[in-house]
Amino acid sequence: MPTKKRKQTRTRSPADDQRRAQLHPIGVIRSAIKKLGEAPKQGSEGAPDAWLEVYPFATQGLDGLSAGDEIVVITLLHRARRDALKVHPRSDPRRPLTGVFATRSPDRPNPLGLHRVTIRTLTADRLRIGPIEAIDNTPVLDIKPVLNALEDF
Repeated sequence: MPTKKRKQTRTRSPADDQRRAQLHPIGVIRSAIKKLGEAPKQGSEGAPDAWLEVYPFATQGLDGLSAGDEIVVITLLHRARRDALKVHPRSDPRRPLTGVFATRSPDRPNPLGLHRVTIRTLTADRLRIGPIEAIDNTPVLDIKPVLNALEDF
């Protein structure tokens, strides 16, 4: 009786995942906040408005947005530590170490920032938004509208 060939399963390597999970920034934040230590923990804690410059390939994606709209800006927190799995919440050493997934810490394996902001001004390739706690030169990965409870997505 012939033996059945066993189907080989291939173990994925981190390099495979990196090839599949490539993200391409659509723009960049231009902010008065230049250093990490200058940034508030949340936008609602005194963050300024900033410009979101959209790269030419993505400007058509702004169609339908208007001044006054609320959006969620998804950023890559490019200066964050990627090796942190436990942090002191709000960078307060008096607080016990906590898993990063239970915090809003920028330090995490995939440091994505979520910023709910209002569009103040909109041009063909720039949005004045705020308040936003992102530092200058933060890459922007995506923009999504904030939906009202009664809207469909």
